[in-house]
Amino acid sequence: MKFAIVVNISREKALDLARKLVLWFNERNIEYVFETQSAEKLQIEKSLPIEELSRQCDAFISLGGDGTLLFTSHYAETKPIIGINVGYLGFLTEFTQAEMLGIIEHVLNGESSIHNRLQLEASVFINHKIRHFKALNDVVIEKGTYPRIPTFVIKLDGELLSSYRADGIIIATSTGSTAYSMSAGGPIIAPKSSVFVITPICPHMLTVRPIVISDDKTIEVYVDSPDGQFPLNCDGHFRKFLDPQELVTVKKSAELINLVANESRNYCEILRTKLLWGREHNFGQ
Repeated sequence: MKFAIVVNISREKALDLARKLVLWFNERNIEYVFETQSAEKLQIEKSLPIEELSRQCDAFISLGGDGTLLFTSHYAETKPIIGINVGYLGFLTEFTQAEMLGIIEHVLNGESSIHNRLQLEASVFINHKIRHFKALNDVVIEKGTYPRIPTFVIKLDGELLSSYRADGIIIATSTGSTAYSMSAGGPIIAPKSSVFVITPICPHMLTVRPIVISDDKTIEVYVDSPDGQFPLNCDGHFRKFLDPQELVTVKKSAELINLVANESRNYCEILRTKLLWGREHNFGQ
């Protein structure tokens, strides 16, 4: 088995962990390769462009936070990803630094289990061609620097859902329901639920609420505005500026993301420990 390794090179702890992992792999003659930027930072020769890793490797190791894992997921395709948390929240990166070597051994021995996660696919015309962008968490259209409140028009399977006057629109998977969508007032949705959630950002309408829809729906969104440009982001990565009336189509991707599961944790525990779900705050004690 050959591992692809992606490191958050801005975190010294992640770099130290990568050095430890290299020594451990070398002692056991286990094949590995780093994505190019990580290899350059660590001064390691075994490297490939990140776009090549899924064709050369059997599994991915993400050393960083949730952002590093999201970045890795865009290139892993269907290969399993081991997420090692070297960040702060660590909601998607299920394994601690102390658990890293143990879970890699389980993967090598075929003793690990996989969580399949749904992705979104956003389609838009760029240079007269349709481009497709994947997102594990969310697809977001924002007003950006537009000085007024634009109107976002949303259709489901060609039928008008509503027109939202808001600062933006978030379309999130169940995985992404605990990210930007939750911060904007959206509901928490259990993983593997076959739904999307559409959450307006700061709506200028008292009656607007997030809506949960079946994941077999095709969502069409455009901005009804006389002028301006509106950022399209997928998992926090800028994709393009949208012109008024320019259509974005969002639907379920045919490709799943496969995350190596931490069997010692469950989703309810993650909500309690990571998001402080249901915890009382005893101020002044």
